[in-house]
Amino acid sequence: MPRSLSEEDPCLGRIVADAGGAFAVGAVGGSVFHFIKGARDSPSGARMTGGAQALRMNAPRVGGSFAVWGGLFSAFNYAAVYAHQKDDPWNSIAAGAAAGGLLSVRQGLRAAAKSAASGAALLALVEGMGILANRAQAAQQNLPPVDDPAIAAQ
Repeated sequence: MPRSLSEEDPCLGRIVADAGGAFAVGAVGGSVFHFIKGARDSPSGARMTGGAQALRMNAPRVGGSFAVWGGLFSAFNYAAVYAHQKDDPWNSIAAGAAAGGLLSVRQGLRAAAKSAASGAALLALVEGMGILANRAQAAQQNLPPVDDPAIAAQ
């Protein structure tokens, strides 16, 4: 039976695991994207070589970027759960805003605010779709809908 974030131990291990998972997603997605892009941009006799070279050059960078964002998001999410003492969608939305803003702070306050708003909007969409999916599943099973994802997972 899944437990809520506030009951999971240890927090640092989960943050590292989440960053590793984000790296894997970014590396695999970046591999596919950059291989196709490199093959398409190469001359007709060297498409496989060009795709493989583009993959080797860019996939680790994309994976690293995903890992940084995933690690920051996870750290902020656990901090919000700890501060709020409740695991709800607002923690993820705030964590997305904080991660997006922190990653863009070097470009200035305006860029950080835009990235924070984008991160919050993205996570609000993800959390909203999760709530809608939980309600649809509950309606399909003739159960009352549950707005709390921690309870819905049980």
